Amino acid sequence: MFDSLSDRLGGVFDRLRGRGALVEADVRAAMREVRVALLEADVALPVARDFVDKVTEQAIGQNVLRSVTPGQQVVKIVNDALVEMLGAEASELELGVTPPAVIMMVGLQGSGKTTTTAKIALRLSGGRGGRERKKVLMASLDVNRPNAQEQLAVLGTQADVQTLPIVAGQQPVDIARRALQAAKLQGYDVLMLDTAGRLHVDQALMDEMRAVAEVAQPAEILLVVDALTGQDAVNVAQNFSDQVPLTGVVLTRMDGDARGGAALSMRAVTGKPIKFAGVGEKLEALEAFHPGRVAGRILGMGDVVGLVERAAEAVEQGEAEAMAAKMAKGQFDMNDLRAQLGQMRRMGGLGALAGMIPGMKKAQQAMAAGNVDEKILLRMDAMITSMTKKERTKPELINAKRKIRIAKGSGTTVQDVNKLLKMHMEMASAMKKIRKMGGLKGLGAMFGKGGLGGALGGGGGGAGSLAGLGDMLGGAGGGGLPGLGGGQAKLPPGFENLLKKK
Repeated sequence: MFDSLSDRLGGVFDRLRGRGALVEADVRAAMREVRVALLEADVALPVARDFVDKVTEQAIGQNVLRSVTPGQQVVKIVNDALVEMLGAEASELELGVTPPAVIMMVGLQGSGKTTTTAKIALRLSGGRGGRERKKVLMASLDVNRPNAQEQLAVLGTQADVQTLPIVAGQQPVDIARRALQAAKLQGYDVLMLDTAGRLHVDQALMDEMRAVAEVAQPAEILLVVDALTGQDAVNVAQNFSDQVPLTGVVLTRMDGDARGGAALSMRAVTGKPIKFAGVGEKLEALEAFHPGRVAGRILGMGDVVGLVERAAEAVEQGEAEAMAAKMAKGQFDMNDLRAQLGQMRRMGGLGALAGMIPGMKKAQQAMAAGNVDEKILLRMDAMITSMTKKERTKPELINAKRKIRIAKGSGTTVQDVNKLLKMHMEMASAMKKIRKMGGLKGLGAMFGKGGLGGALGGGGGGAGSLAGLGDMLGGAGGGGLPGLGGGQAKLPPGFENLLKKK
């Protein structure tokens, strides 16, 4: 979403970093470019103006101009200002009230309210993929849109979250009363109210919202805004904020190709924190909005904390323990490689991971330019599926005839099978090296000495619980993507071969 802004800012800062000393004229010229970049990204004009004025004032101070690394100092000032503009720190839902805590979802039609309601309910619930282990009830108050109530009921089934039974002909305020009574009687911790939307802000919509709010007394009123609406999203947020006491904003379609201005302007214009960001169609595709991490991604610094959290969600405890036991013995067969590929897919695939790793921004762009999509992971999985059980546990058995059979069975070529086997061999040798270092204890000691880069950036290929992703982080093993200079983080061993077009 922030790609174009990230590219523009990256170009500005690269020029600043290339200079040994900065003068005030350099900083002012750079800030003019930053302002143009923000305006092109659809950031509201007053917000862009305030941002640039604040950064310029700090950046032309003597501490920066006389600093040893003035370019990096300016980047830090811009990063801090971005974090402040986005809301300084992550804002959690305020649910510490007498149960049931009512969360009311408001917004225009088509912004993704109903799906977002189910996503938040899943996040809070004790159901599949739930985190907070709360007992959640959802109720649809949308009587205008055909099948809106049925849609929420279907989503409730998918998320394993209870929904209020539908009573035909009942009006929104009466549904809210019934939902509140049901939540109290049945001991629910959280009640989610999905209200009706309109195609534009009108008085009937506002009156209905206020009437529901008076009955339900919500602890949270969340405005759901589609990030793709760009600058108009800020106007919508302002209109709602003037009419009802919003407590936060949820931005949907943050994985789209919007220019990012809505996210950057929202907090500054409304004064309300962005609490969540929708990053995909699936019910699990909802992230807490962390201003520091988003600023890091915009400036190409990555989001390692987010990557670790995503890995923790994707990796099953049993799988991790079995993998650790095999690592201790220096073993790594095709079944293990398949498990690693599955974990990478669950974490969002190669493109999503590359965007969260420092130094991998250019690699992500190179992958996009070369049409490298998640089909690669699926093709690799298909090749492993075409192998017999014996071949998966002992890949050395795979001779020329077997390679032809595997290629035909998976719809690939013998060359693809060779590349997969080479990749496996490099990962297996990395496992043996870890064993020689003293197994997991030795790896842990390396983490202590050299941090993440020290542990994963050694010669010949690193491996962690996501074997091979280590090399992605640290830059060891196989060669990088074509067109990337030295020092860039690289793909896992063997991946660069898979990406080459014949």
